[in-house]
Amino acid sequence: MEFYAVLLPIFFIFGVGYVGEKTLKIDTKPISTMSVYLMSPVLAFSVFYETEFNSDYLMMTIYALVLVFGIIAIVYIVGRIRGYSSNKTCGMILSSAFMNNGNYGTPLVLFAFGVPALHYAVILLVIQQMIMATVGIYVAAKGSSEGGSSKDTLKKVIRVPIMYGAMLGVLFHFLHLPISETMMEAIKLVGNAAIPTVMLVLGMQLAKISLKNIQIQRLSFALLLRLIVSPLLAWSMTLILPVDDLVKQLMIVLAATPSAANTTLYALQYGTDPDFVSSATLVTTVASLITLPIVLSLV
Repeated sequence: MEFYAVLLPIFFIFGVGYVGEKTLKIDTKPISTMSVYLMSPVLAFSVFYETEFNSDYLMMTIYALVLVFGIIAIVYIVGRIRGYSSNKTCGMILSSAFMNNGNYGTPLVLFAFGVPALHYAVILLVIQQMIMATVGIYVAAKGSSEGGSSKDTLKKVIRVPIMYGAMLGVLFHFLHLPISETMMEAIKLVGNAAIPTVMLVLGMQLAKISLKNIQIQRLSFALLLRLIVSPLLAWSMTLILPVDDLVKQLMIVLAATPSAANTTLYALQYGTDPDFVSSATLVTTVASLITLPIVLSLV
């Protein structure tokens, strides 16, 4: 029961966005734009400014990159075989390659493994945010309904300021540039608003989905990749990477978390199959209530 108590706040925020859209008919596009261009870079700055970098980053980075690109490779192969368009292929990638290790995985780790494991969860959260801010945005821009060349896609990635916020945070960290306590509180106030805003947008987007239009075959494939293939891939990496048992357990559990909420925001921002990505996020989140307890018992 404690496991489900941890997830209740997450579903509550989704529900607030869902009810808001159903009753007020809110336009989600400007809200997602505000989160991407205003809140997220400030969040990235605060995270990187306060993070203590160490050797764990290397192993966790290898793990995160192999996990993401492994799923991307599978989607591309299946997409080519089935003749998916670029929009559908990129939508599949957004819905299956990126795990929700932030507002879902971090409290889960705290509940299941305690405070000592939280440090590693935060490390992975930072790395995942970097990957999503580059690879995730590139995929979303590449699959944009507007189309465009690779050069145009890269320009879209460059224009997203979250990377600059992260780099500025790293610069301030290593140069030991001081920030007053009151200014840091203001920075965190803006940055911390990013995560609940993304979750509200997801709830609003879910309210627009018609169950009649859900593509069962693609959704089942995304579910399989996100909740089964991903933790199996993570388990195979734990056999090779030189990390302790606690980190190995975290790698497997976090790989089994549902689709990242940020992917819905990116899909909405660039018009990359947003209904499918939103529905995949919802379905993987609900299905994880069954699969995650099983993974936790195995590790």
